[in-house]
Amino acid sequence: MHDLQGLSGLPIVIFIIASILYSGVKILKEYERGVVFRFGRIRPLKGPGLRLIIPGVDKMVKVGLRTVTMDVPPQDIITRDNITVKVNAVVYFRPIDPIKAVTEVEDYMYATSQIAQTSLRSILGQSQLDDLLAKREELNIALQKVIDQQTEPWGIKVSAVEVKNVDLPQEMLRAIARQAEAERERRAKIIHAEGEQQASQKLADAAKILHTEPAALQLRYLQTLAEIATEKNSTIIFPVPIDILEPFMRLVKANAVEAERKNAA
Repeated sequence: MHDLQGLSGLPIVIFIIASILYSGVKILKEYERGVVFRFGRIRPLKGPGLRLIIPGVDKMVKVGLRTVTMDVPPQDIITRDNITVKVNAVVYFRPIDPIKAVTEVEDYMYATSQIAQTSLRSILGQSQLDDLLAKREELNIALQKVIDQQTEPWGIKVSAVEVKNVDLPQEMLRAIARQAEAERERRAKIIHAEGEQQASQKLADAAKILHTEPAALQLRYLQTLAEIATEKNSTIIFPVPIDILEPFMRLVKANAVEAERKNAA
């Protein structure tokens, strides 16, 4: 009877021993590293593959080495020219020293997120609105440097920071639209004035050529008349220059003087 009771408890003992041994078997993926603590003291870093630890003595913390993409929530920022905007960004980072990522900060993901938010408000708050809209690449580089410097003691490498959206108040959007419209009108007026200047210069050059060559003016008029005639117009109003009629006017005037002389005689 006692033998049967001992045998009935044997599977339970075997199960407990197997569970303890199984808890000491750890498998690390290629992109993971294991930080092992033995009685609270750090042990050498464990690489990928099958790793064995002593149950109840060792504790392993897995740290991923892949790049993490973290969204920074929209932040209310007052620019240097006192304009309130909402800005959000995205941060790319990864742990490069797993031991520091575990021992130097309690939660490196949360800590990096908070550093990114405060740095976003600090750096962008020192810029004007025009710089925030036009010089985004420079601001991204400045943010990356500041955040990377603060997370470096934690074994975290920030590879890039990108400002995603800049939400402006409706009043500011209307002001920017008016400014853009005024700028386009200014450019249009300048282009029109430059065109008038170039056209007048070309007309002055053409007038000089026609003045030196009177026959060129007559040929130009005849060419214009031929171009108008090709349109099959029933009526053509064509201006005749006084220079062309001047010989005829002199002839008429001479005939009139001659007639007066004959009448006087």
